[in-house]
Amino acid sequence: MDLYKSDEEVELQRESCLLVSATITEVAKLLKPGITTLSLDEMAETFIRDNNAIPSCKGYHGFPYSLCISVNEEVVHGFPGKRILKDGDIVTIDTVIYKNGFHGDHAYTFIIGETSKEILDLVRITKESLYVGIQKAVTGNRTGDIGYAIENYTAKQHGYGVIRDFVGHGVGREMHEDPQVPNYGFRGKGKKLIQNMVLAIEPMITLGSHKIDILDDGWTVVSEDKSTAVHFEHNVCVKKGAPLILSDYTIIEAAEKQNINLNSSYY
Repeated sequence: MDLYKSDEEVELQRESCLLVSATITEVAKLLKPGITTLSLDEMAETFIRDNNAIPSCKGYHGFPYSLCISVNEEVVHGFPGKRILKDGDIVTIDTVIYKNGFHGDHAYTFIIGETSKEILDLVRITKESLYVGIQKAVTGNRTGDIGYAIENYTAKQHGYGVIRDFVGHGVGREMHEDPQVPNYGFRGKGKKLIQNMVLAIEPMITLGSHKIDILDDGWTVVSEDKSTAVHFEHNVCVKKGAPLILSDYTIIEAAEKQNINLNSSYY
């Protein structure tokens, strides 16, 4: 079932989306070599609850944490833990919060310290592909238009791997709603996009193969060839003419630029 929102509901959901952006911003301020991923998760949960919201991930089908923290070859759903981040790590923070009866779902990939131009390009192009896909989230288009745009930009133009086993989705009163929004596809195919449908558009791209494995924890998804993976995600409301982005990267980017432990070459 596809779920559409009234204008009032979209505004309520925007508050959730902005709070999840603020949560990742707080994480961005702390990212540095030597910090454990579990300490980031604990801070984020406190921040979410202090803002009268609930960490949607915690307890979802048994997931034990508030953040998904995926490092290097980990694509999505990485477990926070005792792992200590180090210079050169590629770290994706992905989380969902629930407030006002709606979920906000957001992801951002950070570079700690210095890395190769090859990885810098992967991060930049994946982030650009998110906006290429978002441009297609307008009334009358189809999910295949979004997927085609992302796949064309990442795989066909740059030779990257596009994860096929995990996809974007609708988001609202439930964390995962219809329709599914793959990062691959054909123009003019898939579900038709309707005014005020809210989508989580989230390219998950690797430097190598699109094939994946799942670790023994039952959650952490890694690239099969252990190539670096990158993941960006926005919540987007389908509108006529131009989509409305409900989440906010600008506050995350500001924190990223101010954190001397994050790679300045990215800009």
